Amino acid sequence: MIKDVSTPVVALNCKLGALSIMRSLGSLGVPMVGVDADPHSPGMTSRYCRRKFHMNLDEDHPGKLLEYLLDIGRRIGQPSVLIPTSDETSVFVAEYRNDLSELFVFPQNPPGLVKQLMDKKGMYELALQHAVPTPVTRFPQNLGDVEAYAREATFPIMLKGILGNRLQQRTGKKMVLVHNAREMIDNYKLLEDPDLPNLMLQEAIPGGDDEVYIFNGYFNAQSKCLTPYTGHKIRQFPIHVGCASLGICKWNEDVARITMDFMRTIGYKGILDIGYRLDPRDGKYKVLDINPRVGQAFRMFVGTNGMDVVRDLYLDLTGQASIAASPRENRKWVIEDFDLISSIDYYREGTLTFSQWLRSFKGLEEGLWFNWRDPWPFVRMAAGLLGQAPRSVFRQLGIIRKKSGPAILQKVPGV
Repeated sequence: MIKDVSTPVVALNCKLGALSIMRSLGSLGVPMVGVDADPHSPGMTSRYCRRKFHMNLDEDHPGKLLEYLLDIGRRIGQPSVLIPTSDETSVFVAEYRNDLSELFVFPQNPPGLVKQLMDKKGMYELALQHAVPTPVTRFPQNLGDVEAYAREATFPIMLKGILGNRLQQRTGKKMVLVHNAREMIDNYKLLEDPDLPNLMLQEAIPGGDDEVYIFNGYFNAQSKCLTPYTGHKIRQFPIHVGCASLGICKWNEDVARITMDFMRTIGYKGILDIGYRLDPRDGKYKVLDINPRVGQAFRMFVGTNGMDVVRDLYLDLTGQASIAASPRENRKWVIEDFDLISSIDYYREGTLTFSQWLRSFKGLEEGLWFNWRDPWPFVRMAAGLLGQAPRSVFRQLGIIRKKSGPAILQKVPGV
């Protein structure tokens, strides 16, 4: 499939997405290197991770990671492909591209573009500028702004982090769905940092979780997408507000066209993961999130010849001819532990029966964790899940009650 696999790949941040990167390229013989602060991160435990380096990105002192990466590059002894897998590391690579380019190869994007796409306010403004449909969104600066909007808003509303990872680090959540003004105001008080506003208010488009559509693709130096892939979520974790726990590869011409036109216009290069929701009120696909990096669900999208966006990137950055691919229609992919938990939640709310759950796995070809040739990450995940299972399952079924927390948050479904 890939003739020359001599160029090493360095995965920067080795959480869930990096595990799939290790397997996708490592199984072809590509030398894989992992960099993460946690030696037990999924990607670091893969058999395909040949060399492991322990270092995290301290956003207050990025120079430390820069020097460490340059040292890794010198120790590898040849130019290597660098793949950041998180928002923070993607911005870091863009900001220090001149220094890193001495020893690594990666798509070259201006730091400002990566930051704007990563920041939901910047993304929203960019989408409006280029006539890409978006949900109605507000960016309050204080409680007064929220109270004023509450008088005119149409509910339900999503409270989301402009920088989602920053909100999750502070509160354990990236977003919350609220159904009335009181819930919106109370959740805003609980979640916002008054000294550094980071919450946005976005209309919740009606429809099921299976109406969230995903585009994945790799854009070369001319911002041309080598092989576009589209699909949609079947289930999410957490339900209604989270990532794809079960998804399917299914072609959607409108989603592909909107995305490729948008990225070509702004000159984006590299792997892209972007989500839309179909609005039944006007029939438009409205952009929800843009990730200018590899997404953890990229293996949902595989060509009939085995190609995926990471392999597209590797070929392009190592100067090899691209390999045309046709998406494998109706291929399903799952995050096993996430989907088990979300399935219980869907069952509890009455939107998923046992027979529907069984039928939903028809066409399932790959899990994020399970792999016969690389079993250890799955074993570690399963052991951790089983250790928590009895109490967790009983809680999900209502046999054991959770300790009380903020009342208003307990009323929000999917949180």
